[in-house]
Amino acid sequence: MIGSYVAVGDSFTEGVGDPGPDGAFVGWADRLAVLLADLRPEGDFQYTNLAVRGKLLDQIVADQVPRAVELAPDLVSFCAGGNDILRPGSDPDDVAERFEKAVARLASAAGTVMVTTGFDTRGVPVLKHLRGKIATYNGHVRAVADRYGCPVLDLWSLKSVQDRRAWSEDRLHLSPEGHTRVALRAGQVLGLDVPADPEQPWPPLPPRGTLAVRRDDVQWAREHLVPWIGRRLRGESSGDHVRPKGPLSPEEIKSRIASVA
Repeated sequence: MIGSYVAVGDSFTEGVGDPGPDGAFVGWADRLAVLLADLRPEGDFQYTNLAVRGKLLDQIVADQVPRAVELAPDLVSFCAGGNDILRPGSDPDDVAERFEKAVARLASAAGTVMVTTGFDTRGVPVLKHLRGKIATYNGHVRAVADRYGCPVLDLWSLKSVQDRRAWSEDRLHLSPEGHTRVALRAGQVLGLDVPADPEQPWPPLPPRGTLAVRRDDVQWAREHLVPWIGRRLRGESSGDHVRPKGPLSPEEIKSRIASVA
């Protein structure tokens, strides 16, 4: 039984796209922590979320991995390298080598290290050209997992997140429902009896006309794509002034989820 869990990563693990009542995010890792805590006696579970949006692999290794090693939990979830892969000219082979060194360090201290693959980006307009590069990195992640006995949260194969309702308005981060489905899949990977099927079909959507689709695309580009490109050109990160959530109690997470449900 898992009595302690530390989440390490970037915006995906911080929970961007799944806002709580105070403006901070919840996300799949927090939701997984609740599933794990429910299997323990009350008060007998420790959870810490160290993830910060926008962080590259080397930043995560420098800032978060030492803290995770220090805590030596039963479980670490490690999702890193995605922001590196998105950068022009990055080499997935090189990123994977650095990823493996971090996994080895975490595996020496934690009971279990769960790693994650990248999503299939064929339906994401600004990222679909990176699909082959992401697939290459995913292959490396699975190979590393085999070498260190890590369970793999395979996001590429999670078909339910191909629906646009699984994504937030920025089309780069999951929606609350998307984060929920990832948490359920993570629970399955760890052998939990989860309360719902992450691949449960979505309700049918009404048809959308071409004009409505184009209007949504223009609004998305103005509100999300242009600012994202601007930050890249200025060398800024969305996480430059963000601190990790740190220790969280399952009761606090449940309260934040309930308040926005």
